[in-house]
Order: sequence, then C-alpha cells, then structure tokens
Amino acid sequence: MMDLRILLFFVTVPWIFCDTARTNKVVPRHKGILKILDDEESISESRVVMEAKKPKKKVIFSPDYDSPADKDDEIPGADDKDDKELPTCLMCVCLIGSVYCEDVSPDMTTVPPLPKETAYFYARFNKITKITNKDFADIATLRRIDLSGNLISEIEDGAFSKLDQLEELTLAENKLVKLPMLPAKLVSLNVNHNLLKTKGVKANIFKKLSKLAYLYLGDNGLEAVPPLPESLSVVHLHNNNITSLTDDSFCKRNNTHYIRYNMQEVRLDGNPITLAQHPNSFICLRALPIGHYK
Repeated sequence: MMDLRILLFFVTVPWIFCDTARTNKVVPRHKGILKILDDEESISESRVVMEAKKPKKKVIFSPDYDSPADKDDEIPGADDKDDKELPTCLMCVCLIGSVYCEDVSPDMTTVPPLPKETAYFYARFNKITKITNKDFADIATLRRIDLSGNLISEIEDGAFSKLDQLEELTLAENKLVKLPMLPAKLVSLNVNHNLLKTKGVKANIFKKLSKLAYLYLGDNGLEAVPPLPESLSVVHLHNNNITSLTDDSFCKRNNTHYIRYNMQEVRLDGNPITLAQHPNSFICLRALPIGHYK
C-alpha cells in the first residue's frame, strides 16, 4: 500500500508542475499578443484621427487659354475702350524728349497726353481733326511739332501761342482754312497743301516773327503775297492763286537802295502771274524768284 502511494506521488507531482509551467508560458504569451494587438489598434486609430484632421488642399484650375464661355462673358467694346485709353508711350514710341505717334492704329483723332519733358512731337499720318488750347498747354519744352498728313481743319487761336521754345511747326497736308496765332520764336513754318486763302491769314501774322527763316505756303489758295518778316531766307508760294504783286511784296517802295540780304529762295511758280510784268517787285532780291516770266 505504501509502495502504491509513493508511485502515485512520483507520477502526479511532475504532471502538476509540467501543467503549471505550460500554463505560465502560454498566459504571458497570450497577454503579449493582446498587448501587441492593442498597440496596433491604437496606432491605426491615431492614423485615422490624423487623416481626418489633415486639411484638404484647395485645387484651383488655371487654363492656359480662354474658354469660349469666358469669351462670351467679356463686355462688348471693352477692348476698344482699353485701346483708346492706352498711355501715350504704349501707342507711340517715346524716347528721351521725343514722342513718335506716326500712323497709329487704332486711329488717333486727337492729340494724346504728352510727357512733360517732350521737346519733339511727331504725329504724322493720323486722323487728328482739331487742335485745342489744352493740347500743348502744359508742354513748355516743345521745340518741334509735326502734324502733317492729318485731317486738321481747325486750330484754336491760342493752341501754339504760349509755346515759347517752339522753333519748328509743320502742318502740311491738312484741311486748314485759317492760321492761328504763332509763337514768337518760330524759325520754320510749313503749311503746304492746305485750303488757305488770303482772308484766312491775318495781315501781320508773319511780320511779327523776327526769327522766322523758312516759310512754306505752297499748294493753297492764296490770292496775294502776305507781309513777310526781314528774317526770311526761304519762302514758297507756288501753286496758289496769286495774280499780282506790288512793289512792297518783297521790297520797299520808298527805298530804292534796300536789299533783302537774307532772302535766298522765292518760289512763285504755278500761279496765274507773269513775273516779267512786275520787275520792281523783286528788284531788291539777290536772286530772281522761281516762276513764269513769259
């Protein structure tokens, strides 16, 4: 009986210890697995939270070209308005002291605002119809203005009178019927190819210009030679309607010794006059006028 108990003791005890050991090994491993699983779940949850809180980027589409819908939304005539309101130096060529507005597109119908330091202004072959007193009022530095080849039919009387530095004024190939007041320091005036008649030219408009050296009045409708200043070197009166000359047209009736030394060239060709019939009219000149003598 004692031997049987001893045998059961040696069989039962090792079995108990082995089962305990097995249980102790399994439980921690199970807990570790649970712990790992819990950590992965928490990490995944944190990722979800971060992704939920991450702001979405705003996407803005900027096509490289205008869609037809955009073009339909444009205001009619907007481009035309912008063209008309363009700064002068975008429509024209501006250099230091010079502005070139020649044959501008779209058509230039008025004198554009000029930089205040402008000394030379060229606006040839445009559609300018009128010159006002305000066009050049603030540009005291102007020395040369060329408006030839426009449609100018009217110039307000004070448009150029305050330009103290103006020396050259070209208004050729326009539609002028009368001349405005001219600045005192003018050296050259070109109004060829206009519609001028004697009544549109004031009697002493040129006589007061003590520095005027070049006067071009060709291809107009003048009936007589206007009074001319002593300073003149060249005067062109060709292709007008001059039918007669007086002894005072170029010379001085009461001074037979008078010689007009400055005068170098006079053109009277293309007029209905025979110069040989008026010898006393140019006896003071150093060279005979160009024109018909027979």
